Amino acid sequence: DDPLSWGLVDGLEAAGIAAFGPSKAAARLEASKSWAKALLARHGVPHTRTEVFDDAEAARAYVRGANKQVVVKADGLAVGKGAIVTSTQAEALRAIDELSALGEAGRRLTIEDRITAREVSAHAFSDGRTVRAMPLSCDHKSVFDGGAGPNTGGMGVYSPPWWAERGLQDEITARILQPIADGMLAEGVPFRGIIYPGIFVNDGGPSTGSGQRIQVFEVNARFGDPEAQALLVRLNSDLLQIVWAAANGRLHEVDMSWSSDASVCVVMASKGYPGDYRTGLPITGLEDVDPDVNVFHAGTKRTPEGALVTAGGRVLGVVATAPTLGAARAKAYLNVERIHFEGAHYRRDIGLRTEG
Repeated sequence: DDPLSWGLVDGLEAAGIAAFGPSKAAARLEASKSWAKALLARHGVPHTRTEVFDDAEAARAYVRGANKQVVVKADGLAVGKGAIVTSTQAEALRAIDELSALGEAGRRLTIEDRITAREVSAHAFSDGRTVRAMPLSCDHKSVFDGGAGPNTGGMGVYSPPWWAERGLQDEITARILQPIADGMLAEGVPFRGIIYPGIFVNDGGPSTGSGQRIQVFEVNARFGDPEAQALLVRLNSDLLQIVWAAANGRLHEVDMSWSSDASVCVVMASKGYPGDYRTGLPITGLEDVDPDVNVFHAGTKRTPEGALVTAGGRVLGVVATAPTLGAARAKAYLNVERIHFEGAHYRRDIGLRTEG
């Protein structure tokens, strides 16, 4: 996300190199939450109510007078840790202080109504005009089982959502994904790359406080992590052909096929993540993983002697596929248990029907 907002794609294209991703101007879709929400409002895309503050004291005054639960966010990019879900006024005031201390990312703050609804990730390829949706997926952000603890960059993903009603994918494409692409094109900033909104879905009808069944709460301008791991293992088509077509404005010419199998990704993290954690811990057991299970390396490195050790907060993503979500889940956890490093932490409820 950072290189896109710095203008990486613009520089590559200026050098005559084709690039799959949004321009610096289009990457504002993720780089500024306030800009994204204003774009959604201008083009009638359903989204959560958002107030914008350039002054921390004004944000505090709003919280003191709001008398409701809110989500406080840094407007800029904060490595996936710029949103704090609060339950009390005191928590919200602390969140304002914490995010204001981030520097440029927290110079502007947004405060949104906290909504109780299911969340779904809706990725799509875009060439600026044509949008091709990927299967829906669900990310688990909280560090502990049941949705407890602070938010992380993602502790696991499952796809497709077991709870999604028939037609939800088409509704999201028609009311959210295509209107975002159309709106950006109309405003002279065509989006080429991955559009990835996070969406609240109310199973029982209109979502709390808005009269909408679906609402965008954030928009990203690239693949989610670990959503990409769970999605791309289901892609039957040639990814290179898709991204080449998108980069050249010809996405409408490409057929796209996805496996009907379900996928589950379980993240193995360092003890203490998303706070302080140790690195350099030996990793063993990878040779015991089933050949049809993918292990994606997120925070690992090789020592000069060739040993594999931990090098980050989220260390590995173990991804399994199977005809049913339950079978994919069982296979993923079976293989997680074969991998070891000191203090390894992972959620045990990824994909469960009682998950948080």
